[in-house]
Amino acid sequence: MEALAAGTGPIAVDAERASGFRYGQDAYLIQLRRAGSGTVLIDPLATGPLDSLARVLDGPEWILHAADQDLPCLTSLGLTSRSLFDTELAARLLGRAHVGLGAVIEETLGLRLAKDHAAADWSVRPLPESWLVYAALDVELLAELRQALGAELAAVGKAEWAAQEFEFERTRPPRPARVDPWRKTPRAGRAVRSRRSLAVLRELWTAREQLAAELDRTPSKVLSHHALIAAAVARPTSRRKLAALKEFSSRQARQHQEQWWKAIDRAMNLPDSELPPVHAPLPDGELPQPRSWGRHHGEAARMLDVVRSTVRSRADELRLPQELLLAPDSQRRLAWDLGRAHASDDQIAITTETVAERLAALEARPWQIDQVGPALSRALAEAVA
Repeated sequence: MEALAAGTGPIAVDAERASGFRYGQDAYLIQLRRAGSGTVLIDPLATGPLDSLARVLDGPEWILHAADQDLPCLTSLGLTSRSLFDTELAARLLGRAHVGLGAVIEETLGLRLAKDHAAADWSVRPLPESWLVYAALDVELLAELRQALGAELAAVGKAEWAAQEFEFERTRPPRPARVDPWRKTPRAGRAVRSRRSLAVLRELWTAREQLAAELDRTPSKVLSHHALIAAAVARPTSRRKLAALKEFSSRQARQHQEQWWKAIDRAMNLPDSELPPVHAPLPDGELPQPRSWGRHHGEAARMLDVVRSTVRSRADELRLPQELLLAPDSQRRLAWDLGRAHASDDQIAITTETVAERLAALEARPWQIDQVGPALSRALAEAVA
């Protein structure tokens, strides 16, 4: 910590998680690099309290690549930044086709990173030396990359856009928990049709989630998604019938078969009044899926076409991904509000000012409002005329 504090300039920051191996998204290795300090690798499992590290990191700019992936696990350790530069987001603002760290470094600095352990289980101990070298390389060139991308952003007039995006990313609150996350089980939407089958899926998913947390293993390694779907479709009425399903024949599935049977039995004995609906209820403030708008909300669907085409066209002019110019959720909500108002014959005053106010309420940044607001106001005014 003394070495890092004695360094100068921003601090390159990265974290390695054990996605696909462990439950949750905890950090299992933290990589730091600063001019005058060199590279530091920290094992958060063995180091103890990180108060001294938090004090060192509270002040200098952080340089990260895809900060939205690492900030949550770092924040959970009490590590927060006052400012940041996201090299992945900078590359997207510059219209780069490939924004992975290796691709951005190669295109910008002409160097190629060895990327041999991207899918490694970083929770293992001791970590092999080759893995540590790989981890160190992730922060080795971030300062030089930040310098080059920053200069490029300034040259094309996007430096202020980037600053606003970085601050939005740094201060954005955690995403709210999903409603009925078990409904997002892969392929469940196509295979699981009845309310009773949905109850089986829900109970099994919940049991798997609880066991995965206890075992600290990723849920799909405790019981596969295919097994959840197979049991929900078959709705076995006995332990024997459950064991006969090929998806439950593996050693992994058999190891906790009694827990799976109890979950299924609970679902099979629920009264009809407690079965989940076939279609998920909309949470407060949630919009219907746009694919249904054409049938039930024609004006909103028409407005959404206008909004999407306008944002896409303007994004192409600016050499930006359209979702970076205006978030898809903001596009939908803008179209929904205008479409519903127009369908109700409400008087709608669509001006540059009113569109800008609505975009600001949807958390669009000032640069986004400046760049797409006028085009949207013109297109929408024509659409409701």
